[in-house]
Amino acid sequence: MGEMNFFFDTYALFEIIHKNENFLPYTKEIGIVITKLNLMELHYNLLKLYGKEIADKAYERFNEFCIDISDEIIKQANEFKLLNRKRKLSYVDCMGYMIAKSMNIKFLTGDKEFENFPNVEFVK
Repeated sequence: MGEMNFFFDTYALFEIIHKNENFLPYTKEIGIVITKLNLMELHYNLLKLYGKEIADKAYERFNEFCIDISDEIIKQANEFKLLNRKRKLSYVDCMGYMIAKSMNIKFLTGDKEFENFPNVEFVK
């Protein structure tokens, strides 16, 4: 991995694929951490927009960066989601956020629901 690691939520992966200039600094010398659930969300959205070939290509490209989700992270993510139940936070994002916290790395996102949380690298 690169010198600095980030947990990339699905939003961040999608923006990188679409060459959003604001995400370009996160494509060089950066370690990517994701889960299979992020990959699932990404694949589905690309499948819907562009078809199987592009979706499968992205899946293969990012698959190597996937880590397992521990039972403890699942419990912490549920507690975090409950604590913030007035916000529209997905289970997948809650798990990613808790993984980032547990690994002492930033959670990279452009999701407005996470904009003011600590340990978030918010990019639009």
